[in-house]
Amino acid sequence: MKAKRIIISGGGTGGHIFPAIAIANALKKLDPDTEILFVGALGRMEMEKVPAAGYKIIGLDIQGIQRKSILKNIQFPIKLINSVRKALQIIKDFKPDAAVGVGGYASGPLLYAASIKGIPYLIQEQNSYAGITNKWLGNKAKEVCVAYDGMEKFFPKSKIIKTGNPIRKDSVDIAGKHMHALELFKLDSDKKTILITGGSLGARTLNNSVFNGLDKIIAADVQVIWQTGNVYYKGITEKLGEDYHPNIRIMKFLNRMDLAYAAADVIISRAGAGTIAELCVVKKPVILVPSPNVAEDHQTKNALALLHDNAAVFLADRDAEVKLIDKALELLKDKSKQKTLSENIGKLALPNADEVIAKEVMKITINN
Repeated sequence: MKAKRIIISGGGTGGHIFPAIAIANALKKLDPDTEILFVGALGRMEMEKVPAAGYKIIGLDIQGIQRKSILKNIQFPIKLINSVRKALQIIKDFKPDAAVGVGGYASGPLLYAASIKGIPYLIQEQNSYAGITNKWLGNKAKEVCVAYDGMEKFFPKSKIIKTGNPIRKDSVDIAGKHMHALELFKLDSDKKTILITGGSLGARTLNNSVFNGLDKIIAADVQVIWQTGNVYYKGITEKLGEDYHPNIRIMKFLNRMDLAYAAADVIISRAGAGTIAELCVVKKPVILVPSPNVAEDHQTKNALALLHDNAAVFLADRDAEVKLIDKALELLKDKSKQKTLSENIGKLALPNADEVIAKEVMKITINN
């Protein structure tokens, strides 16, 4: 039997790139002879991350619509037309059996080109609120793999499969690691620990909230693993010093996310789809502070979906600097609330999404 050829398109952020690579790995696991080609956006993160994971990538010169600058959108129609042309050429050369779109700039032109060429495609919609491109492309998709209930308001019901979002399995493997994690971070096993993470770049609001609440944290004698992100680390350590207080661990980046999760009693986080998928598997009480600077306010909608299931505490970005630390300290004292949140978020976990999606991709190639 001829080896299958699959194109995976999309990227732009880690939240899109990681699931794309996880799906590729799962496809290779199903059939090692599968040939995979990635299509990304020139100048974006995927152009480095995908080759580092061992896959070939071709870049399209495409950008998103800039909501704040009309001038920057002048090039958009030209870039879009050129990207569709290039995507058609890529399909002609590579002759894929199927295409997968994970969201991000390159996904639209590639999947549109696939529809023109009659190539079956699958969309992986990570958020609880579908983006414009995915909604438009969803009608011609063979399948749409989603992570949330109620997605029939965006896509034809017959095409929807609830698979969840692919996760970094090593990051959520926390069983039996609590004491090892406390040792690594030099934390006291008799004290409660809050993990604050704003992703690799960091989150200004979360950092300001911690900074404003340091006195309260120290007075409550709780511990904090504070991941500032690359952008903010220097400014924070210049103000506070690296060893500011024995209860506060100031970190630029967390290389061992599994140990950070394992050490935490309460987690404070942004609400990206990939992060939420991990938090559901980790099953710790979570306070979500969605970033307001995301296309179509996806993070707020993701967080509200968990709030609806009483699976997380929700706090708007605009209120965080004043209220976040108080909320976290309050949650640390409320064992009953912690238990409820942990149980409810755990019910939403779909840990094998990458394998399930890979099988669906193979399924749509059968008749092709």
